[in-house]
Amino acid sequence: MIVCIAEKPSVARDIARVLGANQAHDGYMEGNGYQVTWTFGHLCTLKEPHDYTPMWKAWALSRLPMIPPRFGIKLIDDKGVAKQFHIIETLMQKADRIVNCGDAGQEGELIQRWVMQLARAKCPVSRLWISSLTEESIKEGFSTLKDQSEYQSLYEAGLSRAIGDWLLGMNATRLYTLKYGQNRQVLSIGRVQTPTLALIVNRYWEIQNFKPEAYWVLSTIYRGTTFTATKGKYGTVLEGEQDLQKIVGKEFTVTDISEKKGKEAPPRLFDLTSLQVECNRKYGFSADLTLKLIQTLYEKKLTTYPRVDTTYLSDDIYPKCPKILQGLPAYAALTTPLLGAKLPKSKRVFDSSKVTDHHAIIPTGVVAGALPPQEAAVYDEVCRHFIAAFYPDCQISTTTVLGKVEEVEFKATGKQILQPGWRVVIKPAKNEDEKKESDKERDEERVLPHFVKGEHGPHEPSLAEKWTSPPKPYTEATLLRAMETAGKGVEDESLREALKENGIGRPSTRAAIIETLFKRHYIVKQRKSLAPTETGIELIGLIHEELLKSAELTGIWEKKLREIEQHKYDAAQFIAELKQMVADIVREVMNDSSNRRVPATR
Repeated sequence: MIVCIAEKPSVARDIARVLGANQAHDGYMEGNGYQVTWTFGHLCTLKEPHDYTPMWKAWALSRLPMIPPRFGIKLIDDKGVAKQFHIIETLMQKADRIVNCGDAGQEGELIQRWVMQLARAKCPVSRLWISSLTEESIKEGFSTLKDQSEYQSLYEAGLSRAIGDWLLGMNATRLYTLKYGQNRQVLSIGRVQTPTLALIVNRYWEIQNFKPEAYWVLSTIYRGTTFTATKGKYGTVLEGEQDLQKIVGKEFTVTDISEKKGKEAPPRLFDLTSLQVECNRKYGFSADLTLKLIQTLYEKKLTTYPRVDTTYLSDDIYPKCPKILQGLPAYAALTTPLLGAKLPKSKRVFDSSKVTDHHAIIPTGVVAGALPPQEAAVYDEVCRHFIAAFYPDCQISTTTVLGKVEEVEFKATGKQILQPGWRVVIKPAKNEDEKKESDKERDEERVLPHFVKGEHGPHEPSLAEKWTSPPKPYTEATLLRAMETAGKGVEDESLREALKENGIGRPSTRAAIIETLFKRHYIVKQRKSLAPTETGIELIGLIHEELLKSAELTGIWEKKLREIEQHKYDAAQFIAELKQMVADIVREVMNDSSNRRVPATR
């Protein structure tokens, strides 16, 4: 008998239906030589400190660091989990072969491997690796099963991540709670959680310590268009007034007009982070909500596997794209023009070298029925980005007009869309104009009237006092981007892609990290912005160990975890380095003779 184990009952039912295992039993389906069972996500976890020795049950500084000689796993303490595990164990003990049907990623590999280890499975194990839950994808996956050994490095990376989080979380949390928490406040420290909190706290202090400075801008209105002095900002009002007096009552003359044509490529397809960013920006969805919605769409077979960190498709997806587009009847007005000819194949979209475990999030081509409003919004974003990927570039024309009054020069810039291309598919949100970051951005988006070189006439000059602005607080969208690039503010898509390797956390865990910071009362939401609480500020303030709070240094650890997955780094070395790091941190904190304390959460 072949035993298949999936990560959820709903996924198991989909697989059982395809395999012909239609006979329902308590905890599994059976038929056609298969038994299909399931977990409920994590059934197992790493053992807790007191499971290794009773000495570690009580929290005491003298017993730190806690470093087990060998890490072990145990069942999560839950009656439902225990019952389901007993069913799985019974099936696996009698199995001729096991097929690991867990989610095709690092966490999914870890979940099922731990279950098989605890169940003492001895038979050969194969791996099902699929990117969608459609019948076609499941059949194709079972026809190309691979031996579990091919995914050993994926498991080692997941195990290293879990052990690393245990070592740092268990030791640092007890260490800081006992040393600084006044025995009233548990100070939760995490390998990714704490650097993420530090990003928010650091931004808070940048804003608090910001000293606004006045500057003056000289501009003039000619034929309804605002022109700005090319000198830029004036440091003193006197300097600005001098130029203003020179031009009052004099005519404005257009001295030069230049036009530059350009292209804007379609936006990239979604990875999980960019989808979360877009849904937070457009709809105000939290990262956690977007993850839940796209996971539901995946389980409804409408979109592909969501927990991905690439915006590319592998080349083998290209032949399937016409059929996917045909499966989007609600978008027929947009897809019909594409289906009459060969689809373009852009390197910005199709590049197998940029795809490891999974490709970007796209529709599956299964026709969608009525969806709840929030699911429909996320599905619409995924579909429109996929369709837009095959549309032409947007053709634009950027016009720069130079003018002069006496010796003071002015400039106005505007953009005109000549051919909308992909912009007919993805239109800006209704309040998009309000979200322009600066006057400069808004000016560059405007369309200028027709000017002729040499024309001249009256104008309306003015000198405006302005003030420098502080950095903006993080929103969930900008925090996700900061986590993705280890705190580096990067807008350029290609540069951001390059920095992903050193991002902190995984796409699938970043939403949970942000939610944890809320639950710990380390951050709060103020309208759309994220702000640290007093406890969060104090906690980061008393952490002197950069390894605990630096996004950049944590990004280096994340890179090593990815290298373990890619056979480029040794898992044992990673664990050894973490053990040494934990020992060093314990020693440093124990030697701290200051009287720093964190106030209790209010």
